Amino acid sequence: MKVICPHCLATNNIPKLEVYKKVDCGKCKKSFFDVKPIELNSDTMDKIISRSEIPVIVDFWAPWCGPCKSMSPVFKRTANAFPLKMLFAKVNVEDEKFLGTRFKIRSIPTIIVFKNGAEINRTTGAMDAESLEKYVERFI
Repeated sequence: MKVICPHCLATNNIPKLEVYKKVDCGKCKKSFFDVKPIELNSDTMDKIISRSEIPVIVDFWAPWCGPCKSMSPVFKRTANAFPLKMLFAKVNVEDEKFLGTRFKIRSIPTIIVFKNGAEINRTTGAMDAESLEKYVERFI
């Protein structure tokens, strides 16, 4: 399966297994198990959501948003819980107004799940860790 490296954004071909012991990026050599959400912008958004064969979950947020701030550490921790199953990304709609408009973001935080480049689900509002994990598991 094609998976985007969360560190250098290189596309990697990885065999699809139930359990992985170790997987490193072929380009930057960093581990797929040491992940953090990718910051997306107008230049990288389409490349990432269309090239990844695993679902991509995107948090649309802004630095002035209180619920976004409270959910940010939860989103980061959850990203580490699902390596090679879901790719986590963030879009700062304050900096990326075009993406906020394009994806019709009316309220933040908004979470959108993409698969094969297409939106398959969205939800609005901050989530606690348990709720976010349950939400993610629906798309794996």
